[in-house]
Amino acid sequence: MTLTDMTIVKSPLPEEAIPHEKPAIEGSPPPNGGALAWLNVLGSFMLYFNTWGILNTFGAYQTYYESGALFHSTSSNISWVGSIAAFMLLFVGIFVGPIYDRGYLRALLIVGSFMVVFGHMMLSLCSEFWQVVLAQGFVIGIGTGCLFVPCVAIIPQYFTTKMGAAMGAAASGSALGGVIYPIVLYRLINQVGFPWAVRVIGFIALASLLIPISIMRLRVQPPKVRAMVDPSAFKDPAYLAFVFTSLIAYMGLFVIMFYLSFFAEATRLTDSSLAFYMVPIFNAASVFGRTIPNKLADHFGPLNLLVPAALSSGLLMFCMMAVQSKAAIIVMALLSGFMSGALIGLPPMCLAILTEDKSKLGTRVGMGYAIIALGVLASGPSSGAILRNGDASLDWHSLWVFGGVPTCVSGLGYAAIRIFKYGPKLNIKA
Repeated sequence: MTLTDMTIVKSPLPEEAIPHEKPAIEGSPPPNGGALAWLNVLGSFMLYFNTWGILNTFGAYQTYYESGALFHSTSSNISWVGSIAAFMLLFVGIFVGPIYDRGYLRALLIVGSFMVVFGHMMLSLCSEFWQVVLAQGFVIGIGTGCLFVPCVAIIPQYFTTKMGAAMGAAASGSALGGVIYPIVLYRLINQVGFPWAVRVIGFIALASLLIPISIMRLRVQPPKVRAMVDPSAFKDPAYLAFVFTSLIAYMGLFVIMFYLSFFAEATRLTDSSLAFYMVPIFNAASVFGRTIPNKLADHFGPLNLLVPAALSSGLLMFCMMAVQSKAAIIVMALLSGFMSGALIGLPPMCLAILTEDKSKLGTRVGMGYAIIALGVLASGPSSGAILRNGDASLDWHSLWVFGGVPTCVSGLGYAAIRIFKYGPKLNIKA
């Protein structure tokens, strides 16, 4: 069944609880444009801004926590905070997907927005490691998880022929968040202190999340209530292979996302100020990595672009072993940011094309990212353990090998999926 085959199904919520939310009539195709469609892209942009955008900021938090100004802990323990937040963002989708499919978009937006803002306010009061884990790892992580599936699954309801461009535009919000939030954190810590710096971030999140709450609407309602797990997904070899390959990719990718800034400071390649700015530089480059490949995917296919993106990301992490100057690390931040943007922005589009029944897209995205989350959970703490915190000769080479190998392997895995699904010919859009 496709979106165009759906019939109207009355929402289980009272009509007044979902103002202006009117599913399309039977047989109505996605508009592929128009004010309402692009308003939903704007809403999705703001959700990306406050999900992946917040997660992409953790490299700056990692560097600050390593300084011991707030609490004292090992690199491995500190990484648990970011890994738990990332895990929750992805894992909660297994519950959020079916809720989204039932039509509770507005409830998810409200609950998720509240938890993101509340988590930042609680983080501003933290002074011990376990408190930071609860506030930043669990509360903010679960909040972003409630918002992530809607920002991915809403766009295929409005776009088919222009889906790559729309998803790329929306996904660029995560990169913009990853630029703005670490700069706000760094600039305000020295002026007003860590508590108020985090509160300001919370207020920015509140203001920007009011936009999707106000404008995002479901275009179609699923014809029936969906199960939390779609059993047919386990009989789809291409879908399963893609999910497990993405798990391996994210295990490697998050190494550089978490440790680029700390690497610059710990190896004294830059001063502490420029080390903090490595995060926004990395994320600024990923703006183009999330938009340009997604736009090109409309013409060449997302899998065709995901293969070189994964291989390039892994090779760049190997190249980090040769970085010995300020200029070199800035160049690596730009290149790695661009490729990581493609590696994060293209998989949702791939999941959409691998899901033939679009009414199950929310559930399948949730299931897929819940499994991928296990790779993210393992990445940060394992990386911190490799660094042997406290040793003057930190084993950065081993860290970059740990990040580069699985990312390159994932590139080969994506290539195998592409050949299995579409054949070996390079001129096929896949």
